[in-house]
Amino acid sequence: MRSSSKAELFRPPAGALQSLYEKLRAAYGEQPWWPAESPFEVVVGAVLTQNAAWTNVERAIAQLKSCGLLSLDALLAVDHATLAETIRPSGYYNVKAKRLRNLCEHLADHGGIEGLGGNTDSDIREGLLAVNGIGPETADDILLYAMNRPVFVIDTYTRRLLQRNGLAHGDEPYDVLRMGFENALSADVFVYQQFHALIVIHAKASCRKSPACEGCVLLHQCPKGQQHSGT
Repeated sequence: MRSSSKAELFRPPAGALQSLYEKLRAAYGEQPWWPAESPFEVVVGAVLTQNAAWTNVERAIAQLKSCGLLSLDALLAVDHATLAETIRPSGYYNVKAKRLRNLCEHLADHGGIEGLGGNTDSDIREGLLAVNGIGPETADDILLYAMNRPVFVIDTYTRRLLQRNGLAHGDEPYDVLRMGFENALSADVFVYQQFHALIVIHAKASCRKSPACEGCVLLHQCPKGQQHSGT
């Protein structure tokens, strides 16, 4: 994985992230995440969820299934126009159709997900990031949820939670935050999956763009929330 300069390091207080995880899990319980029937469905969903609500992604995946297109061979064989129309509910469907095709070609070149799995985490990630249209968050979604590799996913919700709780500025480079989580937590795939899912759940429940601080399970430790609620 890529290294960072000392000036860029994200080093939360010892135990802070573990404590945050435990409080969120106590509040919301274990999460059934990622919702998919196969690793390949996770891969497809990771692309479709770019700039899209999950409900719209589910509609697009349902259409892929109904059309018999939710497989590597099928997506490689289908023409662009048909694929784009099938995934239309996810938005940016022409762009995403191209990205799916690029990603499928990459997988095919490496023997599918199973063949890719014979490589190190760093090599898999580097290869995914070389695919046009696949950024760090999408690559790490694939690594964590489709391939069960201990790679933490950073998204907008994570940045917001860290910033409001005074643990980070929130605008650090993606890999700085990712490595901060990975250095602070044990390399446990289940914990990484659950923590990411719990952050999403919490962001939708309380830590919204316009925060709903009343009743927030983290209010007592969140400087931004206390300021916002006047407590």
